[in-house]
Amino acid sequence: MAYNPLVFRVHAIQRMFERRITEDDVGHVLATGEVIESYENDTPYPSRLILGFCGSRPLHVVVADNQQDRETIVITVYEPEPAQWDSSFRRKRLL
Repeated sequence: MAYNPLVFRVHAIQRMFERRITEDDVGHVLATGEVIESYENDTPYPSRLILGFCGSRPLHVVVADNQQDRETIVITVYEPEPAQWDSSFRRKRLL
């Protein structure tokens, strides 16, 4: 899937800094990852959760597409907690 120019929300930049995740890491996930969840009813733009790997490190990236301005908004980025996700990091564990 091709992406428009990326716009990083302040929240995403803060979390990336805290978690030592780079813009290159995010770009790699967007280029090679897979959509594991879609949130079509999110506002102001539909969003999705993307799983990708940087080496052996799994990363989740939440993005939304602003079609009107032709930009992809990076909302947040994190390394999924193994205790909260199945071994593939595609599905949350039932607690």
